[in-house]
Amino acid sequence: MYPYTDEFIAKDENLRFLRENMMGPNAMRMAEEMAEHLKLEPGMRVLDLGSGRGLSTLLLAKKYGTCVFAADLWIPPTENYERFKALGIDDKAVPLLADATKGLPFAEGYFDVLFSVDAYHYFGDTEEMLPSLLPFVKKGGTIAIAIPGIKYEFGENVPEEMQPFWVEEVARTIHSLAWWEQLWRKEKGMEIVDIREMRCCNQAWDEWHTSTWPGIEEDIAMRKAEDGKYYNLIQLVARVL
Repeated sequence: MYPYTDEFIAKDENLRFLRENMMGPNAMRMAEEMAEHLKLEPGMRVLDLGSGRGLSTLLLAKKYGTCVFAADLWIPPTENYERFKALGIDDKAVPLLADATKGLPFAEGYFDVLFSVDAYHYFGDTEEMLPSLLPFVKKGGTIAIAIPGIKYEFGENVPEEMQPFWVEEVARTIHSLAWWEQLWRKEKGMEIVDIREMRCCNQAWDEWHTSTWPGIEEDIAMRKAEDGKYYNLIQLVARVL
């Protein structure tokens, strides 16, 4: 199911690259699973929104031959450009600095696909976000999002073992599949065509916990505490009307 990701990390130097560049559950594996549900073709313009250090960008450019606009708020474009050159995808990947909450610098109807892995939950938890993004995707195009989630909403009843980790930012951004579906169904400019828990959940989290990210120990402790009872990964795919 994950031929590109598995082949990529089978090489020691690539595995080191992955561990040095993950910023959450393995975005390459998440991207590959979600991409299976899309009709990606060479030359398509894809907005990889919240691309981080380019793991999803690499998958989209190498496996599918799409032209990827790698937009991120946290990673400087020059840093990603150097990374893309080293990966041999600088002819297919355009690094950009962008803040989705403040508007995006693109023409309306420019993209075939808006694709986002392990990022949308940080900025997309309001009713205003989807209407602000839809104009950049052509009619009949696709919005595809993969994010960390939980199996049900905690509300005021946060499980005891999760309370040390359930800080304000986590409580604001991490929600259930049902919560996201309810939010997305309010937007009339698109049609949800797929929403599901992702199969790569445990594997993507396990790989993340081998990363060199500062403070990874707290994430490892959190996952040990939740023991598979609460966290999942969520995929949402919609067609623009």
